[in-house]
Amino acid sequence: MSSHSDNLIVEPVARLIEALSRLPGIGPKSASRLAFYLLRADAQQARNLAQAIQAMKEQVTLCVRCFNITVDELCPVCASPTRDQTKICVVEEPLDVLAIERTAAFRGLYHVLHGHIAPLEGIYREDLKIEQLLARVRSEPVDEVILATNPNTEGDATAYLLLKDLAPLGVRVTRPGRGLPTGGDLEWADPATLGAALESRREL
Repeated sequence: MSSHSDNLIVEPVARLIEALSRLPGIGPKSASRLAFYLLRADAQQARNLAQAIQAMKEQVTLCVRCFNITVDELCPVCASPTRDQTKICVVEEPLDVLAIERTAAFRGLYHVLHGHIAPLEGIYREDLKIEQLLARVRSEPVDEVILATNPNTEGDATAYLLLKDLAPLGVRVTRPGRGLPTGGDLEWADPATLGAALESRREL
């Protein structure tokens, strides 16, 4: 039920607050603060934000090989001739690629699943880029697949599902060491801890 104060917010501002509050990690109070900040900001700053969002939606796509974000057919990692073609690090989201790249501890390729197995959330095997990963392992010179899904219940379940799929393909399957806090997300791990976890990865 809306309060009396909600009725005092003019419709364009109310629409922006509602749109911002749908973003992850942004509650109604944060959305209100952001909306009123943009209201006070000069018109060019607001236009720049709107144009940046529009350009991102129009120009950014997924790499045809690893499904990381890119503006070209291949992402910079897949397009680089200096990356180790024999190792694929499997992650849940594009943000995880950024987190691992910050460590400078991994020089192979990536594969982004775009989620994890979570039946209660309606996310199943067919919703992830699993078949594409298996096709890569069959057709590329891969000898190791690192399952760097998040160290939580859903990430572990996804890793073990992938292990069952990968085992018949004859590749080494590893998982980062548990220097990472259980229940966390890769994107929040500090580079030193994440780098050490990758270097101390264990075979599954």
